[in-house]
Amino acid sequence: MTDKTQLRGGCLCGAIRYQTSAMPFAADHCHCRQCQKHTGAVVASWMDFKTEQVSWTKGTVNEYPSSEYVRRGFCPDCGSTLTYRDTRHPDYTTMTIATLDKPSQVQPTYHIHTDSQVSWLVIDDDCKRFPQGCTEESNS
Repeated sequence: MTDKTQLRGGCLCGAIRYQTSAMPFAADHCHCRQCQKHTGAVVASWMDFKTEQVSWTKGTVNEYPSSEYVRRGFCPDCGSTLTYRDTRHPDYTTMTIATLDKPSQVQPTYHIHTDSQVSWLVIDDDCKRFPQGCTEESNS
């Protein structure tokens, strides 16, 4: 594992820490209402890993079942949003970019659920935009 590919992060209070063995294979800004409510922000920035690339080095993430298949992870002590997990895809772990020690290390390349983006937020970037989620069909 090299410093270039290893990312480290954790929650606000430090009770939960993690590291990765690789850079994420995808990163996005999500504007959906559930992410807005879960994070308390109008947009959530996420990064995707294969589950085996993420190691929890301190503490345990609590999960809230926000829908039939989605589990949203948070610190039980400070409440920091840490993860998004779809039980239909157990090989993948999605984590918030903001919990990285150096969040500038990961830059999203697309926006999802832009149909829920708040009207007063203008983001002037070159990222692709998807009114709903990003699927194989919408990427073609």
